[in-house]
Amino acid sequence: MEGEIYNFIIVWAIVLASLCYSHTIVKFFPKGKSRFLAIIPIVCLFFILPLYLTSINLGGTTSFFIAWLANFKLLLFAFGQGPLSSTPPLPLSTFIPLACLPIKFQKYSTSDVETTKKRTRSTLNHVTKFALLAILIRVYSYKDYLHPKIILFLYCLHIYFMLEIILTMVSTMVRVVTRVELEPPFDEPYLASSLQDFWGKRWNLMVTNILRPTIYDPVRSIMLDRIPRKWAPLPAVLATFFVSGLMHEVIFYYIGRLKPSGEVMIFFLIHGLALALEIVIKKVLNGRIWIPRIISGPLALAFIIFTSFWLFFPPFLRGETELKACTESLAFLEFLKHGKLVSPTNITCPLL
Repeated sequence: MEGEIYNFIIVWAIVLASLCYSHTIVKFFPKGKSRFLAIIPIVCLFFILPLYLTSINLGGTTSFFIAWLANFKLLLFAFGQGPLSSTPPLPLSTFIPLACLPIKFQKYSTSDVETTKKRTRSTLNHVTKFALLAILIRVYSYKDYLHPKIILFLYCLHIYFMLEIILTMVSTMVRVVTRVELEPPFDEPYLASSLQDFWGKRWNLMVTNILRPTIYDPVRSIMLDRIPRKWAPLPAVLATFFVSGLMHEVIFYYIGRLKPSGEVMIFFLIHGLALALEIVIKKVLNGRIWIPRIISGPLALAFIIFTSFWLFFPPFLRGETELKACTESLAFLEFLKHGKLVSPTNITCPLL
């Protein structure tokens, strides 16, 4: 565990140095091809660095932050686009967290009263989810008495709770340091009314916000000159889900170090096709037939859960990812409790 923490510190020291370099090159390379060539070595480096981390919590989080988010933001930055591009240039203190963390500054300010209300609701929401996550971990002690499909459903909830808690913690720390309001990473995805609503407006908005300018918008712009305008979003949606599937395969490899099976890619391609079909149906019907939200929402969530059981979770669980994450979390709690590091191999996880 000590070696992993040491590697984690070294990796992030290299990340910070690389981002300082990326921030500086704007003075020497104009946006376009020359800046792109100057940034490509950093992009390659950010794909390599996660290989030096083997833990789920440190390695998985780092791979998501730098191999996906930071790399996509830097590629946009190379061409003078995205959140890192600004006139005048962003200060280094803003550039670094914005580049490598899943945050996005709010475009519109709200009154102090509205901000306080939102924070209160958000705090209560996250405390509830933290409590549910604790209960969920306790329920795992009885997994031998539960149906395998119920276990998979619990894993769905576990991943959602963990993602939202981790991303919210990061956003909160950045907000405290920068004193800037940030957009939430999730928007109650369980209330989605359709696949379009779930993927576009509610689930993991940091990924959505980075895939839209890097993949969706360029592909849609190219297709506008080749097919009728109203159908241009279709290939853009398919391309976006293809890239999302590819990046998920990469992240899964960092986490489990297992040969990619292609199941995760198929999962996202199916959802890309389903979402494209949903868009076609909406355009063809043009509001003439309306499905109540109370019906469309559960249908969308059922489709997401079913395909997750089928394609998303098998490669995720094949390397016993949930056991590793559990033992690492318990080892961290032991460190907080006793002030000393405990090897995860000496921890008994309730999932066992």
